[in-house]
Amino acid sequence: MTQVFLPTGEVMPVTKIKAGPCQITMMQDGAVQLGFDETKETRLSKPRLGHLKGLKPFRVLKVFKMENVDKLKRGDMVSLATFTVGDKIDVTGISKGKGFAGVVKRHHFAGGPASHGHKDNLRAPGSIGVGGVQKVFKGMRMAGHMGVDQVTIKNLEVVAIDMENNEMLIKGAVPGGRNGIVSVAAKGDLKIVEIQTEPEAKIEEAEAVQSEPEVVVEENITEEAIEEKTE
Repeated sequence: MTQVFLPTGEVMPVTKIKAGPCQITMMQDGAVQLGFDETKETRLSKPRLGHLKGLKPFRVLKVFKMENVDKLKRGDMVSLATFTVGDKIDVTGISKGKGFAGVVKRHHFAGGPASHGHKDNLRAPGSIGVGGVQKVFKGMRMAGHMGVDQVTIKNLEVVAIDMENNEMLIKGAVPGGRNGIVSVAAKGDLKIVEIQTEPEAKIEEAEAVQSEPEVVVEENITEEAIEEKTE
């Protein structure tokens, strides 16, 4: 996280996210799969390499539900131009792990009274229900493992977009810690980057023409020609 100054002089806390470049790795009915974070092929399993055959070796794959999938094709690159400043987006990520936590930290219980006669009862959970049921109901708020959950924060605002570095600034905080992986979704269509490629033969010919200088070959002047000129 960092902060930026608005034209009014107000300080706004923002989170910097590296968004892309992403490539469409698979098409489904009403959904697309995007690949992110290019890595070495030796770090991927053989099934993953087979799935990404003909594409870049991506470490992260994520499926997004969307409409009008027919206009897209496998191998298209998704541009950061999909988002504009002021858009409302939803950010999904894995929250930070807090380990084993009690009910006061995990569920914000008030705890027991701190007055006389309540020894070792300040952060205790208290009763968990009637005794006649003889079981603990599922979903009961108790002490346990806290964090490492999928969390979605909705209606976050896009403050700035840096197309050169594929970075965007989002108002407020997002789930997870530094260098965490998050998914950003919003309403609208994906903007595809058109990659213009030329045949290798044409490229080699163009490079050869540009690299070879023009050479003027002069004919050797013989002795007979010299005598004719002197006469």
